Amino acid sequence: MAKIRTPPQAPPLFTGTPSSILADTKRVIDRSRSVQDSVVASVKAADGAFKDVLLPIAHDENLADCETHLLGFYQAVSADKDIRDASTEADKLIDEFGIETCTREDVYELVNAVVEKKETLEPESQRLLERIHKDYIRNGLGLPVGPQRDHYKEIKKTLSQLAITFQKNLNEENGGLWLTPEELDGVPQDVLDTLEKGQGNETGKLRLTFKYPDFFPTMRYATNPATRQLVYIGNENKSNKNIPLFRDAVVLRDEAARILGYPNHAAFRIEDKMAKTTETVDDFLGDLRQRLTKGGIDEIETMKKLKEQDRKSHNLEADSHYFLWDHYYYNRLLLEKEYSVDQQKISEFFPLQTSIQGMMRIFEELFGLKFEEVTGSDRDSISPTGKGGDLVWHEDVKFYSVWDDEDEGSGFVGYLYIDLHPREGKYGHAANFNIQPGFLLENGTRRYPATALVCNFSKPTPKKPSLLKHDEFVTLFHELGHGIHDLVSKTIYARFHGTRTAQDFVEAPSQMLENWCWTPSQLKALSHHYSYLSPEYLAAWEDGAEGKLRPSEELPDELIDNLVKSKHVNGALFNLRQLHFGIFDMAVHEPKSHSELENTDISELYNRLRTEIVGIEGPEALGQGYGWAHGQATFGHLMGGYDAGYYGYLSSQVYSADMFHTVFAKDPMNPTEGRRYRHTVIEKGGSQDEMKTLEDFLGRKPSSVAFYHELGVA
Repeated sequence: MAKIRTPPQAPPLFTGTPSSILADTKRVIDRSRSVQDSVVASVKAADGAFKDVLLPIAHDENLADCETHLLGFYQAVSADKDIRDASTEADKLIDEFGIETCTREDVYELVNAVVEKKETLEPESQRLLERIHKDYIRNGLGLPVGPQRDHYKEIKKTLSQLAITFQKNLNEENGGLWLTPEELDGVPQDVLDTLEKGQGNETGKLRLTFKYPDFFPTMRYATNPATRQLVYIGNENKSNKNIPLFRDAVVLRDEAARILGYPNHAAFRIEDKMAKTTETVDDFLGDLRQRLTKGGIDEIETMKKLKEQDRKSHNLEADSHYFLWDHYYYNRLLLEKEYSVDQQKISEFFPLQTSIQGMMRIFEELFGLKFEEVTGSDRDSISPTGKGGDLVWHEDVKFYSVWDDEDEGSGFVGYLYIDLHPREGKYGHAANFNIQPGFLLENGTRRYPATALVCNFSKPTPKKPSLLKHDEFVTLFHELGHGIHDLVSKTIYARFHGTRTAQDFVEAPSQMLENWCWTPSQLKALSHHYSYLSPEYLAAWEDGAEGKLRPSEELPDELIDNLVKSKHVNGALFNLRQLHFGIFDMAVHEPKSHSELENTDISELYNRLRTEIVGIEGPEALGQGYGWAHGQATFGHLMGGYDAGYYGYLSSQVYSADMFHTVFAKDPMNPTEGRRYRHTVIEKGGSQDEMKTLEDFLGRKPSSVAFYHELGVA
């Protein structure tokens, strides 16, 4: 095997201990505070220039982000609870210092003087000046000195702590249910084999957690509706200690926005996004809801008929309801019966490892990249400590150095990490985390990024590798898309690196890439039946095959056709569910008055809006009212930066659909267009206005035609 290339920049080390994490955090904060003190001591407002005021602070922010992102990352991935706790505490200290920084009157006066000087700056530096200046205003420095400003600062500190604690509670959540094999009838055996077996009072039972690899197969395959109901309601109530944290956060956000003179928190947040105003967002969500509602009603009627047939075949009495815990199950049944889409069978063609390799090949061909996995002694050779184990936070983590191909100049791009399987205390969903941003150092050389995909796919067993359902396959491709955005970005300042764009744009690049997961040629190229991976897996497949012929190595055309035809099955209900999240988000962040918000039963609002918007019933249809669950307490997005921003998942689809159908639909693997997309869109990060980025790529202003056509509601 060829020796790997030695990157020009050593990878980060994951050798933090509880004490070193806190010591490093304090050191970084002290250094940044010293830089700000030095600027204040050495520059007079009358003489203030960008190079004397903003540049030293920006260079320090660049270096600080390289350390603080990593220090805060441990809380999402470390297997050591003490390290996770220290990382959480580090995050609190970093956030508190951020508030201190943005409320320094002495630095603000100098920044304000630079703004008034109206120097001619290159565009990204001008954008930095405007952003930093606005940060001070949005952190209360437009308020008079005194109690009101002090109170605002305290609110900001409290909000930071609430968000960190909320996410920590989600990461540490480890609830579950003890269920009998009979109650789990229908759940695939390979899932049951991974469940904890009961002892003592629980002998004969299996413990089902609410982690993805347990929850989704149970909701899709458990034949007993009582089991699905129990699991669904348990999942909605798995993090109820977050209920008061969520309430406190939305109330304090509203109070803070009103102190600054905004009508509500949504107006405060959306002002800096592409949408600009709450009216634009409300109109978009309202229009989409109106277009989708009839389709949702029709889809529910179809599902009710399927449920009726299914219950009759199992000799169960008729049931006119269609419940939340019915949907995963009957959606799966519909795909199997009407479209011959068997997700279990399809997953056999998408082993996790070959899928990742195939996805990387697509990005190599499209964007001119090369991924080199770093393993064994190669890790030792590039580790600053000489120990390869120091380059990852867990033995399961895959580690790659990423390079440009020859046509792109063969230069180094950055580091990619993929952490695939669930662990106790680990972040519970799928997400991309920036570990270190890229930027230009003071001497003009480039600092390269490091980025991580954190996922929760099932672990391989001796009989089966980890296999991806198609929706998991799409999720992995989406998150890897964020990782590519993070890797290929080239900005001057860390503040604008990679996915640090307007929030209602950031999902568009990854959403666009999802289209490759529905392209027949790519599905075939990415597929690889697991029985061809090794003699052991072939033998295991034959044991369960009951004399069936061995499948082809690639996904058969018939299965591909059926899968592609099923893309928009129950599409109205899927998007109405997204609308529920977006409209709930706006409802709690756009109240008519502060007192109205204080008197709102947030759990009831969350559940009532879901019923009204999506139309699928919950326990309220059984007379239990709307207080049966507290889904907002599991809604990490609204406490992790997507507050008054969840609509962006839908609005960014306008841009992603437009880009795909305008440029890539005819030839998704066109390398010329792929490289143009790389350099025109994702390379820019947030360094320029996102509308300019889109117009440069499309050659015109974006249009919603492709989005509505894709949804079938044009």
